[in-house]
Amino acid sequence: MIILVTNDDGVNAKGISELVDCIPAGHDVWVVAPDEPQSGKSSAITVDAALRYTEHPEFTGAKAYSVNGTPVDCVKLAMHTILPKRPDLVLSGINHGSNAGCSIIYSGTMGAALEACIQNVPAVGFSLLHWAPDADFRMCKPWVKKVIVDVIEKGLPDDCCLNINFPAKVEIEGLKVVKAARSHWTEEYKEYKDPQGHPFYMMTGKLINEEPDNDETDLYWLDRNWGTVVPATSDQNLTPAIPDVKDMLGC
Repeated sequence: MIILVTNDDGVNAKGISELVDCIPAGHDVWVVAPDEPQSGKSSAITVDAALRYTEHPEFTGAKAYSVNGTPVDCVKLAMHTILPKRPDLVLSGINHGSNAGCSIIYSGTMGAALEACIQNVPAVGFSLLHWAPDADFRMCKPWVKKVIVDVIEKGLPDDCCLNINFPAKVEIEGLKVVKAARSHWTEEYKEYKDPQGHPFYMMTGKLINEEPDNDETDLYWLDRNWGTVVPATSDQNLTPAIPDVKDMLGC
């Protein structure tokens, strides 16, 4: 198989080399990742600047390139320019930080996986709930390896990618296939002053789980030391609402 590996933390992030290390031998692995951190870029694409890619020395046997763009730019450019043909599988991560709950909406890691889904390529995004650059991935790597092997051997349903999150600094109990918890971020902005005394703002905030007792959700099980697997898709149609909206608009 041709396997494309990307992320949103940048080509030099520890998590991406740890992910490459989890891929079983015998596959043609290509790393195409942003040249600098691109967290929170979701499915953003570059439309007003030239994209360029730079070759890097191989690591863990994978060919490596960086792109001066977003994670989705990396997937698109890899598929159309860098790789010898379309990949058979796209792996994104391992992200430094959570992409559970509603965070999938903002995630560059999952933006890349969803782009692959749009292109009808199976994809998995991996995240560890530890934001430090030197995060310890040892506890989650056996589970990452298991998922990769299972996806290679058995495939994924059509139009499906996986959003997988792992708790950090604990013995992981196992994997739970669940849905993303209904949640929201409390966007707050801390005010600072530049040297000229002008105010500027940096976003802070906290993820609020709106259903903390729901054992069918990712946030519930992550709090209990389980890894979570959320099947996701790029299809954002709310088809069951069509009759109600027709009735509301009278058409």
